[in-house]
Amino acid sequence: MVFRGRLSGLLRHPDFLKLWAGQSISLVGSQVTRLALPFTAILTLHATAAQMGILGAVQLAPFLFLGLFVGVWVDRVHRRPILIAADIGRALLLLAIPLLALTHTLRIEYLFIVGFLLGTLELFFDVAYMSFLPSLIEREQLVHGNSMLQMSDSVAQVAGPGIGGALVQLLTAPVAILIDALSYLASAISIMTIGAREEPVQRDARRDAWGEMREGLRLVVGNPLLRAVAGCTATLNLSANALFTVYMLYCTGSLGLKPALIGAIFAAGGLSTVAGTLLAGPAASRFGVGPMLIASPFLIGLASFLIPLAGGPPLVAIPLLLTAQVLFGIGRPIFDINQLSLRQAITPGRLQGRVNASMLFIIWGVIPIGSLLGGLLGTTIGIRQTLAVGAAGMSLAFIWVLFSPIRTLRRQPVGLTQDAA
Repeated sequence: MVFRGRLSGLLRHPDFLKLWAGQSISLVGSQVTRLALPFTAILTLHATAAQMGILGAVQLAPFLFLGLFVGVWVDRVHRRPILIAADIGRALLLLAIPLLALTHTLRIEYLFIVGFLLGTLELFFDVAYMSFLPSLIEREQLVHGNSMLQMSDSVAQVAGPGIGGALVQLLTAPVAILIDALSYLASAISIMTIGAREEPVQRDARRDAWGEMREGLRLVVGNPLLRAVAGCTATLNLSANALFTVYMLYCTGSLGLKPALIGAIFAAGGLSTVAGTLLAGPAASRFGVGPMLIASPFLIGLASFLIPLAGGPPLVAIPLLLTAQVLFGIGRPIFDINQLSLRQAITPGRLQGRVNASMLFIIWGVIPIGSLLGGLLGTTIGIRQTLAVGAAGMSLAFIWVLFSPIRTLRRQPVGLTQDAA
């Protein structure tokens, strides 16, 4: 009854529904680009494993080099204009790719540049978005709000890869990217219509930027709950990105799968993310937040080993890849929704930007390292061996949470502020 009450309250919350609608549209487009951008590099520009590693790294490099500065800046200004500007900027960048492809002037170096700029705008959007949500809805509604937004991501993971794979095969990869560009414009328009007023920016309490960055980073590293979440998520992301850097090359080269079939595998696996999203709140209520934050990364680690095992004929490989995607889809939303809601709930409003940026600096900042590592290992020890190394790393991530106070946490804390943090 509590779940239904809070959920129905969000469904009658016009500003949250506008944010939700915009995100839902752009997430479908982003899933198309998730396939279309690497396929543009592989099929149009004939990228090598090393180049794929660089392409993956440059998209997340801003989180490592700019993340802490962005957190300070987001805490100093209103967040809604940042969301709008980031969406428009990403739309314009993506529109340039099919134009260059049609004029036969597209080069891999341009994809590197676009990838870095897209990553920079994504950094601004993500920090502002995670900091904006707690000011838009009540903290008691955060799990349900994050669940609804994750549900949109789950649906996008079902529809997007199938659409993306088909568009790549029918229209070529660069043209398929147009869908994502249009989705970002739709998201920007939706966020423009939000009427909620944000809290006034506390300009009189500013310190120097370095001091503010240290404050956010110190809270993440010093708080045992946030530290365990950061360590677990960073280990998952580092290892997973090393694995997925060579995943497309593995599917198209070693296994000989077509783009439409690869998209269908992602889409079928995406169905399970709907189940994972629906289970995130009830499972944590039934078994406890701590146990679910241990069990979900453990499940993800086990599933990752199915990918390097899928080295046989398609009749063997496809079921293994599908099973891995299904288990990923169940485990990842349960982990993401509960850990994000946990850190939003215990972080004071004035520190939301810096804490979210510090967290992204750690958990996303390792991803470019994972991409470069995946490209390097794929070139030196082989693609299938790289998949095994990535799976081994993912299987160890749950240890961070297992040996932290999170393991005894039964419910999401609500209303904790500076003292608890």
